[in-house]
Amino acid sequence: MTSFAAMPVPPSRLQQLEERFAELGDQLDDSPVTEALSVLHAIVQEVGRQVPSAAQNPSEAAGTTLQDVADLYLTAPPMSGAAESTGLPVGTLAPDFALPDANGQLVSLSDFRGRPVVLVFYPLDWSPGCSRQLELYQQELAEFEARGAAVIGVSVDSIYSHGAWSAVRGITFPLLADFHPKGDVARRYGVWRESDGFSDRALYVIDADGVIRYVDVSPRVEHLPDIYDVFAALDRLTDQTSAA
Repeated sequence: MTSFAAMPVPPSRLQQLEERFAELGDQLDDSPVTEALSVLHAIVQEVGRQVPSAAQNPSEAAGTTLQDVADLYLTAPPMSGAAESTGLPVGTLAPDFALPDANGQLVSLSDFRGRPVVLVFYPLDWSPGCSRQLELYQQELAEFEARGAAVIGVSVDSIYSHGAWSAVRGITFPLLADFHPKGDVARRYGVWRESDGFSDRALYVIDADGVIRYVDVSPRVEHLPDIYDVFAALDRLTDQTSAA
């Protein structure tokens, strides 16, 4: 399949006019009219350099870049509040579920049977803490993979929000929409915040047999869990498997 980068780009209307102006310029005699036309041409060129074309690059013309969108979390309203749940206890068989990812494809917990899973319940896409938390997991994805673990994010946001947010943040692991019935999976895992209509911030490490081996429900919704505690929980699974 031919990539867009390899396709020839047709000359723009401005480029065509520039070429035509050059052709006609060679045919004009020196005169005040010719000089006036040259000055007018120079003015148009200068304006073109100083004012970006909205037709060619709307985001640049509006003064907004993709990085500006990615950084929206820096000025987003903060969220706070004490945890309203405690989660399921260690040793519980993790409830299976099937939720759509950002592409609308159903993803089940049982799809990952045979390897550890880090199941991440987070409140909302685009929020300050969630942006920092999941971006960190993306940056450290190689560490999870080195331990054989899959990372799955779950929130009540729609698949469309997940798609846009993961694209802007560069998140490649699955983000699943616990959207309808709203919060059903969060409730089954005991991490639902009834007062806010989204989940507490919570982590589960689930072993290859589908059993919960580590639980961390943040004491406050704005508190981010220590990623090294998650790595340590995964390492303990590896040690137990080796010992067996």
